[in-house]
Amino acid sequence: MQTLQHHRLGYPLQRLFVPFPFVSFSLALATDIAYWQTVNLMWQNFSSWLLFAGLLFGALAILAAIIDLIRPSTRLLRSSLPEVLGFVIVLVLAFINSFVHAGDGWTAVVPTGLALSAATFVTILLTLVFAARSKRTLNWSTP
Repeated sequence: MQTLQHHRLGYPLQRLFVPFPFVSFSLALATDIAYWQTVNLMWQNFSSWLLFAGLLFGALAILAAIIDLIRPSTRLLRSSLPEVLGFVIVLVLAFINSFVHAGDGWTAVVPTGLALSAATFVTILLTLVFAARSKRTLNWSTP
């Protein structure tokens, strides 16, 4: 009788936090477009808060990734280097964008803030492509 013996895997903690910045930064692009079309200051405020929330959860994702590096049970499920670099670039772009959005009115969003939000969104999409193409395989052994 053959039995499958598997490795004891731990769930990577960083995967709990990474979706929040991606969603927040994507919605910041949507609210920047809304501000560009309506010039309603509420949309600029929404963008600023979304950028802040995304950066906060991005920092939590980095802390969780450091913890995952220490945990041997997450070794097989760790992110690839292109994923990590993409995530860092997303956070850097959003950080710069947050400073741009700290300005007042139209010049805080159009054109620089809107361009940074679009660049952040495109980088998110590329990072997701890298994540989808990464090969994470589990080694099952039969005795």
